[in-house]
Amino acid sequence: MAKQGTPRDQRMRQRLTLEAARIMVDEGVRNYYQAKRKAAERLGAPDTQNMPRNREIQDAVIDYQRLFQGESQAARLRELRETACAAMRFFARFRPRLVGSVLDGTAGEWSDVNLHVFADTPEELDVFLLEHGIPFEPAERRLRFKRDEWMTLPSYHFMAGTHTVDLTVFTTDGLRQPPLSQVDGQPMARANVQAVEDLLAGDDEWPSATPLPSL
Repeated sequence: MAKQGTPRDQRMRQRLTLEAARIMVDEGVRNYYQAKRKAAERLGAPDTQNMPRNREIQDAVIDYQRLFQGESQAARLRELRETACAAMRFFARFRPRLVGSVLDGTAGEWSDVNLHVFADTPEELDVFLLEHGIPFEPAERRLRFKRDEWMTLPSYHFMAGTHTVDLTVFTTDGLRQPPLSQVDGQPMARANVQAVEDLLAGDDEWPSATPLPSL
């Protein structure tokens, strides 16, 4: 529930929410904290403590996309989900799970396909990519698993047509413990390939911010 305050405070919070959502959609800022700080600076309130919650911004992102992008966003989302399905079938041996904006429906122009994959060692991914002649860039991703517990995991980026696919590599035990979402602090929603295919089959409805199950 949003914090209550004076009408002036509420108006500022609403303005911050809308500007942060615009920044995330139009400028490709993916981190909610960074989007909020940018919004506060642009609205002349860099020291405000009246920040909206991440869930409020995600809801505003959906509204902004519906209002200003309409069919183009829906078409982009479908392309990304089709790319996700193809990549998940290709990496089937690593039990891939789709996460992030392509799963929850808020993906836009700046979005990548984010997959969690599972292996005994990250080197298995190196070998697999090299054997199939796929150029990739190694990187790292820092994820939160508990309130004060963070882990840095290996990741790989490669191009699938015109879309970037981002793989984060977990141990096989990682299937049972997803990291926490930056939206609401709850275990991150994950979907297997069948669940993503089901989304594609029913994507005539506009996406919502309703939490999705982990599969």
